[in-house]
Amino acid sequence: MASSHFAILFFTSVLLKSLMVACAGNFHQEFDITWGDGRAQILNNGDLLTLSLDKASGSGFQSKNEYLFGKIDMQLKLVPGNSAGTVTAYYLSSKGSTWDEIDFEFLGNLSGDPYILHTNVFSQGKGNREQQFYLWFDPTADFHTYSILWNPQRIIFSVDGTPIREFKNAESRGVRFPKSQPMRIYSSLWNADDWATRGGLVKTDWSRAPFTASYRKFNADACVWSSGSSSCGSDPASSDANSWLTQELDTTSQERLKWVQQNYMIYNYCSDSKRFAQGLPPECNLS
Repeated sequence: MASSHFAILFFTSVLLKSLMVACAGNFHQEFDITWGDGRAQILNNGDLLTLSLDKASGSGFQSKNEYLFGKIDMQLKLVPGNSAGTVTAYYLSSKGSTWDEIDFEFLGNLSGDPYILHTNVFSQGKGNREQQFYLWFDPTADFHTYSILWNPQRIIFSVDGTPIREFKNAESRGVRFPKSQPMRIYSSLWNADDWATRGGLVKTDWSRAPFTASYRKFNADACVWSSGSSSCGSDPASSDANSWLTQELDTTSQERLKWVQQNYMIYNYCSDSKRFAQGLPPECNLS
């Protein structure tokens, strides 16, 4: 009797967790290819997705689900070789004129020169919160995991589990924070040689086309938004399955964040006093 009671409890726990978490699934189940006229492909029974860019067009995809908070992981292998002029974008975004958005953008470069990882946060249509980084590895040689943790208190950008940026909720100081608009996951590979590499000085070398970026091992521990309600219920933080909803950086993670920002950050809007001559944005004064 005890064993059957345990089995029922275990099954119930698994069922609840499956309702609250958008588990890892293959690309056929989780995403729709939205543009590119065949340049985006889902391969290996849904385990791999590739985007391609040639002179005629780029390509892109989006998630079937909308999310309101979550921890999103995706492994990417970026365009190898001379990728100057290309941009691989991977981001969360809502719709409308006052949209929210959380961005990873990978700006291509000449062979041997490093990619630039560009990050930004938009809330109610306002962005201008760019931070840019070099990476401490070659992002074209193998797959690496790029993660967005988005909960009501903070947004944390991570690479292979190492945090590179934290954007805290500073609504108490009048700073808008993405917290009420469900967002889909989007990704695209496109030509931006008017600005992407050295401010547009280096153009895309179309003799190298097609350019290809690859994706695998998507996972979303997240609250799925559907028909006006969340799969996490009215009190999602009460579930152990949703520990990410209250997650913050521990001491070790704070040290790793500091290491990245000291050694690999190449632009920080919070240090750009020329751009913000009237005063830095208020969130820049947070500790």
